[in-house]
Amino acid sequence: MTIRKSLPKDTPSIFNLIKELAEFENGLHHVTLTEEQLEKDKFEHQLYDCFVAEIEEKVVGISLYYFRYSTWKGKKLYLEDIVINENFKRKGIGKALLDATIEEAKNTNCTGIMWQVLDWNESAIEFYKKYPVTFDAEWLNVSMNF
Repeated sequence: MTIRKSLPKDTPSIFNLIKELAEFENGLHHVTLTEEQLEKDKFEHQLYDCFVAEIEEKVVGISLYYFRYSTWKGKKLYLEDIVINENFKRKGIGKALLDATIEEAKNTNCTGIMWQVLDWNESAIEFYKKYPVTFDAEWLNVSMNF
């Protein structure tokens, strides 16, 4: 397994993993992002970055993240998603991707990492509990779509 930053050639695989996650979360009908926009947002606009996990030259997992700014803590890395292809789960890929993302946060002088997990995703919750994390039930998610 190789963990590396994504390249333009990885965009179709990344997009397929995003759709796989959306299907897992029963939200495929909400995906309005296109493969072209995904590539443009990464390589032209630099809105996010992404690690890929590659096995035998096939992208089987991603860690997609970007930087945000906390008024209390300063620069934070926001982990949008870790996605592993269903056929490759429970092989240490998620750990390798999260560890690479943690190192990226440290190497870019972040004060920490933040992310969300669905309350029904027990396997993800148990995975995250292996790290020194805090689950915060006090805050509510708020969004506005256009």
